[in-house]
Amino acid sequence: MKKISMVAAAILGAALFSSTPISIGQSLDKGLSVTVNSAQAEVGRPLTAGSVAGVHRRHARRAVRRCAAGVTCPQY
Repeated sequence: MKKISMVAAAILGAALFSSTPISIGQSLDKGLSVTVNSAQAEVGRPLTAGSVAGVHRRHARRAVRRCAAGVTCPQY
């Protein structure tokens, strides 16, 4: 029974640490510290959804899916 609770605690801890944007660091003056990170997207970068490249990529991907589903296909 103790082994099952240890496995459950490990799975719960892994799920918590993988879903929360935190960093654990160690420094000489502060020791061990935990910080919460925040994600900030920059519009105009090639991999962001609001950039021209991101919009074009999304449009092309949706066109392929629509054609595969038989909804609309461009006539070449």
